[in-house]
Amino acid sequence: MALSENKQKALRGELHHAFVPELLAERRKCSQATSRYNNAGAVGSDITRRRQVELWRDIVGDTTPLPPKAPSEQEDECLFEEDPWVEAPVRIDYGTNVVLGQNVFINFNCTIVDTCAVTIGSRTLIAPNVSIYSGLHPLDPVLRNGTKGPEAGKPVSVGEDCWIGGNAIILPGVTVGKGAVVGAGSVVTKDVSQYTVVAGNPARVIRSIEPGEHAAGYNRSVDVTESERPA
Repeated sequence: MALSENKQKALRGELHHAFVPELLAERRKCSQATSRYNNAGAVGSDITRRRQVELWRDIVGDTTPLPPKAPSEQEDECLFEEDPWVEAPVRIDYGTNVVLGQNVFINFNCTIVDTCAVTIGSRTLIAPNVSIYSGLHPLDPVLRNGTKGPEAGKPVSVGEDCWIGGNAIILPGVTVGKGAVVGAGSVVTKDVSQYTVVAGNPARVIRSIEPGEHAAGYNRSVDVTESERPA
C-alpha cells in the first residue's frame, strides 16, 4: 500500500502531523505489540526464546519465518543465538523504524522514540534505562501547538560493538561510531567518533580505545572484572 504524503514526510524527518488516524493507528499497533512482549517477558515468566523472538519480530514488523522447531528446548534456543536479546519492559513508538543487528543486547526499561530510523549495530550492548530519541518538536510554541502542531525527526545510528551505559540519553540525529562507549548518565548531543569513550552532559570525549588492547590474554573461562562487566 502506498504511503501517504504525511507518512513520507515523517520518515524523511520533515514536519508532519503525528496525531492523525494513520500514525495513531501505527503507534497503537506497536503499543499492543510491546504490551504482549512486556507481559510475556515479566519477572517469573517461563517464555521460551522462540516465543520471545516471535513477539519481538512482531514489534519491528519483521516477517521472516521462524525456523522449524528443533527436537529439544536447548537446541531450539541455539537457532536464535544471533537474534537480538531485548529485556522487558521496553517502550517503542512505531517499531517498524527500529533495526537491530546480530547479538545486540538491550537491558530493561529502554525507550526508543523511532519517529525516524533508529539503527543499532551488531554486538552492541545497551544498559538499563537508556533512552534513544529520533523525534523533534519545533522550538516556536505557536508552530508547536501541542498535539495539533507538526513534529519532525532525525535518524539515530549506533554502530557495531558499542556499549551504552545506564541512563544514557541519545538525541535526534546522533551517530555513535563503531566500538564507542557512552558513560552512564550521559546526554549525547553530537556524533561520537569510533573507538572513543564519551561521558557527561553534554557528552565529551574522555579517552580513545585501541581495539583488541585487552583481548589477547582473555580467557573465556575467567570472569571479567566488575569495571568491564556489561550492565
